Amino acid sequence: EMFVGVGASRVRDLFEQAKRHSPCIIFIDEIDAVGRQRGAGLGGSHDEREQTLNQILVEMDGFGTDVHIIIIAATNRPDILDPALTRPGRFDRRVVIDRPDVKGREAIFNVHIRGKPVAANVDVAKLAKATPGFVGADIENTVNEAALLAARRNKKSIGMAEFHDAIERVQLGPERRSRIISPEEKEVIAYHEAGHALVSHFLADALPLRKVTIVPRGLGLGITWYMEDDKLLPTKSQLEARIASMLGGRVAEELVFDEITVGASDDLRRVTQTARAMVTEYGMSKELGPRVYGQKQELVFLGREISEQRDYSDEIARQIDEEVRRIVDEEYELARQILTENRDKLDIVVSRLLEVETLEAEEFVALVEGRPLPSSESNAPQSPQPPVPEEEEESESSGWNRPKLDLPPSPSPA
Repeated sequence: EMFVGVGASRVRDLFEQAKRHSPCIIFIDEIDAVGRQRGAGLGGSHDEREQTLNQILVEMDGFGTDVHIIIIAATNRPDILDPALTRPGRFDRRVVIDRPDVKGREAIFNVHIRGKPVAANVDVAKLAKATPGFVGADIENTVNEAALLAARRNKKSIGMAEFHDAIERVQLGPERRSRIISPEEKEVIAYHEAGHALVSHFLADALPLRKVTIVPRGLGLGITWYMEDDKLLPTKSQLEARIASMLGGRVAEELVFDEITVGASDDLRRVTQTARAMVTEYGMSKELGPRVYGQKQELVFLGREISEQRDYSDEIARQIDEEVRRIVDEEYELARQILTENRDKLDIVVSRLLEVETLEAEEFVALVEGRPLPSSESNAPQSPQPPVPEEEEESESSGWNRPKLDLPPSPSPA
């Protein structure tokens, strides 16, 4: 704004209008924009933002018991709000809005498909179960993407196939079939993704497979997609199984080609991140015991974490590194053992992947177990079908959304 004091003036006008229209509700979205802790900013203690905040506090204190006005505010960063805002008598009732559970997602789906030509075979309950971690905006985007896909395919209604494809597009990014990949690199990608899938198949605590593909999506050259759920508390065995599964791609490259590529760099980053969290945050190391190592520091005016303070000695730091290495090495050897013992199955899966590019979980399991392949349209090689081509865009694979757990995302891009 051009003039100092405009924010405070507008706050006064807002509350005057509210009093004239009482009873009413004042809703302030993203209140952290003006409600951050005072005195911590780089611009001094009398900047425009603080004057606006001071005026909000004054107006809230000026309400009498006969004024029928409710003030509601929303923020994603309650930790950086000024203490004066959250003291009793002001914003003293906190309501935490978490990501919707399966019932909530089903209700949101019903809201967004209302008025759209949805086919009779669409099962909203199944869609809700297939979208753990989705928020309302994700579900709205999924429904819109499904409608666009149905239009591109010249369909009069939106079917389950369009919804499933839309979920993949939202979570994994759009397909990038125009990307040129040499036959040699495509074979490496196929072995990499098959390695992920095969290791997880033989581990009881691993997430069940949903799909494996060597079609580039988003920033990934291939994707191994697992079926997530709404569980918030993964166990130690489950974390170890995920580490082994993530290492399966690199192990497969080394086993087959006696060489490794840079394709496993993101896998290794997430493996190291998970193993270190097991040791330093979750207390899952017998050597170091059930305690947290490292205190995170935040500067309020930045609104984000900037460093981690070491509250342990150099000897403990060495033990942490050794424990992380031990966890990773053990799971690496487990992945190597699984793929070595099932090398023939690895070759079978790769051969089929190179043929059809995408394997659903049912076909993958049938190949591994030596059963007849299920008949499905998705097993046939896919060919471009749209009369109107889809636009391609850069998009990262979606991540795990688990409160207070820094875990890797389930899709495993090569």
